[in-house]
Amino acid sequence: MQIITTHLNADFDALASCMAAKKLYPEAVVVLPGSMEKKVKLFFESFKPFEVKKLKEIDLDEVKTLIIVDTRSRQRIGEVAQLLKKPIKVHLYDHHPKGEDDIKADFEITEQIGALASLFTEIFRKKNITITPLEATLMCLGIYEETGYLLFPSTTERDVLAVAYLLKKGANLNIVSQFLKEELSRQEVSLLNELLNSLQEHLINGIRINIGHAVKEEPQDISHIAHKVMDIVDTDALFLLIEMEDKILIIGRSNTPQVDVGLILSEFGGGGHWAAGSATLKEQPVNLLIDELVKVIKQNIKPEKVARDLMTTPVISIQWDKPIKEVEKIMTKYGINAMPVIKDNKYIGIITRGVVEKAIFHGLKQSRVGDFATTDAYTAEEDTPIWEIEKNMVELNQRFVPILKDDEVVGVITRTDILRNLYEELIKKLKISQPAETEESKKNVAKLIKEFFSQEIYEILITAGKLAEEMGYGAYLVGGSVRDLLMRRPSPDIDIVVEGDGIAFANELAKKIDGKVTPHPRFATAKILKEIKKNGEIQSFHIDIATARTEYYESPASLPKVETSSIKKDLYRRDFTINALAVKLNLKDFGLLIDFFGGQRDIKEKKIKVLHNLSFVEDPTRAIRAIRFSEKLEFKISKHTENLIKLAVKMNIFEKLKGPRLYEEIILLLKETLPHQSIKRLADYGLLRVFHPSLDEKKLLSDLAKAYETVQGIEILFLREKYRKELIYLMVILWNLKENERHEFLQKICVPENIKKEVIENISLAEKALQNLPSEEFPAEIYKLLNNLNLETIILMMIYAKEQQKKAISLYLTKLKEIKPLLRGEDLKNLGIPPGPAYKKIFDEILKEKLHGSLLSKEEEIEFAKKFVK
Repeated sequence: MQIITTHLNADFDALASCMAAKKLYPEAVVVLPGSMEKKVKLFFESFKPFEVKKLKEIDLDEVKTLIIVDTRSRQRIGEVAQLLKKPIKVHLYDHHPKGEDDIKADFEITEQIGALASLFTEIFRKKNITITPLEATLMCLGIYEETGYLLFPSTTERDVLAVAYLLKKGANLNIVSQFLKEELSRQEVSLLNELLNSLQEHLINGIRINIGHAVKEEPQDISHIAHKVMDIVDTDALFLLIEMEDKILIIGRSNTPQVDVGLILSEFGGGGHWAAGSATLKEQPVNLLIDELVKVIKQNIKPEKVARDLMTTPVISIQWDKPIKEVEKIMTKYGINAMPVIKDNKYIGIITRGVVEKAIFHGLKQSRVGDFATTDAYTAEEDTPIWEIEKNMVELNQRFVPILKDDEVVGVITRTDILRNLYEELIKKLKISQPAETEESKKNVAKLIKEFFSQEIYEILITAGKLAEEMGYGAYLVGGSVRDLLMRRPSPDIDIVVEGDGIAFANELAKKIDGKVTPHPRFATAKILKEIKKNGEIQSFHIDIATARTEYYESPASLPKVETSSIKKDLYRRDFTINALAVKLNLKDFGLLIDFFGGQRDIKEKKIKVLHNLSFVEDPTRAIRAIRFSEKLEFKISKHTENLIKLAVKMNIFEKLKGPRLYEEIILLLKETLPHQSIKRLADYGLLRVFHPSLDEKKLLSDLAKAYETVQGIEILFLREKYRKELIYLMVILWNLKENERHEFLQKICVPENIKKEVIENISLAEKALQNLPSEEFPAEIYKLLNNLNLETIILMMIYAKEQQKKAISLYLTKLKEIKPLLRGEDLKNLGIPPGPAYKKIFDEILKEKLHGSLLSKEEEIEFAKKFVK
């Protein structure tokens, strides 16, 4: 015999789940351990969806299987629990979190979802089980009641999809509305007022808990009263204690997973899930019960975030005996407005920019910083709850809080950190939905990582996260790969930043993934080469590992000075907001998206925006990068960023550029975008003249457009070989310049010497070849002229060739280029021809004949060789 049961005082979700279980176990008998809620009983008596028996009607010795739905608590199934002492099989279906008195089952399906009826609906769809409109209506009742019409925070996407499916199957929303309507009687209105007047708020670890108490003479379902109170009162969680005859009913509701109502009420013999629950106790003094309830709540509510989670580390600090003028210099260099003052590595106070500037104004720049430090400022420890820090910062009007450990500064929290945290909490609390494409509401992209990275890369990122935990580091996926991930684009770049020793981390990671490390100690970076076998071929890719760094520029356009820092400072040194994103890899927070500067918003709005106003002054090459990203991603450069580019040009910042950065950016621009459009953008900002004043914008843009069309046509029709199209476009830019101007241009953009030599030679060869190129009637001469030129040079010729010359080049690329003698030296040897200079002469003559359309087979070549030798 099989029995289906549920929890005491069955609600609609319990009743629907019993009905659903009955469809999965047709031979089973439904036995309720107690009564139903009033409106549930009314529905059951009105529609009789299935038969229910009492426990006393069952021969317990005949029971072989017990199917329990909508609870896993032994205490909540009443007298049915005695069956658990017998040697029977237990099947369990539930959506509540685990507890200490959980029933051990032989088979179970338990998932945290808004309503168990939703889980059964998914099972019906999967197994293709037919349901009637009445059954669909009961399932809908269960889902709507349990999720508060899909408005409770515990509601999931699966609940919504389940309702949609049930509506397709004929669920009647008129019936649902009729039985879930919550019109209050006069007695219920009186009870509501009594509860509202009795409410007392308790602030526990920054969470607002309201506890109310009332007396009700007649036992009755009052869960809907709790919903009314929650609608009226602005609170994070609510507990109502209702005295009824000889018992006390506790009803709990929560708006935040930090307050797990089911877990808290399980301490009183009740249960539920994090958003809702209840417990029934024997009569006792209410005041003592409230005290015990508050005590249990305190034990179960831990701060969601502590200082350690928000603080920036390492910290830039200043020795107490340094002069004020040095503090001002450091603050300007690192772009900070406050810093801790230390003495013998121990914290003694805070100095702010406002104090420093006033001291300098009063002629005190040589005074010791310790004399002007605020020594009574509020400080916190690593485990201090964020809500406590926030409260003190507001009350004390303090914008900067040092985090101490044994009197040493281990981190700092700023007003910006607190504001960002408050914003994220507001998003979470109000369930503000963001576009699914960016997953902003969840701030976690673990699913995207698994979906858009290869299995090999995904496993490496998991391994990196585990290693970071072992080494006590923070590890982050950063930069373009995160941007591309949010845009649903596969990315070839894997860049990991480590809050710790990046080279040590790279060495350990390489051991775990069987890769080869190339360290760069000067920059605290390393590159791992990893080879994998795929489709029978060996493929390789690189993983760049870097220590989290901050940087400052000693003068405009100079190379930056780099120092170890935090992930926040590391992201701040980057070019644009869309590239200043990170994803945490540590397993505890794997997939957590870090966005300090609004990169997600700018990706959504397709906008290129710098992080700060001196960005182009510090690194002018970012202007070219802005155009590259704008063209490549089809994003718009923000108006403010455009103004900053024009300002950098006006200030002649580009004149101070040194090193290969400019060349690298121009090559990437030509390689990754439509060259004529990108160069047009450079010209619009006045950047083209910066490279060389003799460049003719109109002629150049026309040539580049022609070059792009030529390259596209050749790729489609002729070429399978790889070539550097970016070098072709660079040569087009130089084509109309004089010899000395070409050298000046290449010198200006800091082209490496080997590339410079190659480009100049290629242009010269192309010019000469075009002067001597015969028509297509002379294939041997065409072959002889072009065969010793590289592809880039030949394609450059095609761009500037006349119509007849283009035909000759096309003939070479499509036919002549691939013509070779079929005969080999071994064949000539077999003909009795001794090895020597004659071989080359024979092969040259054979090639000449083949170029004219003769000698179509190897046999013909052999005969020709014999005659030629004679």
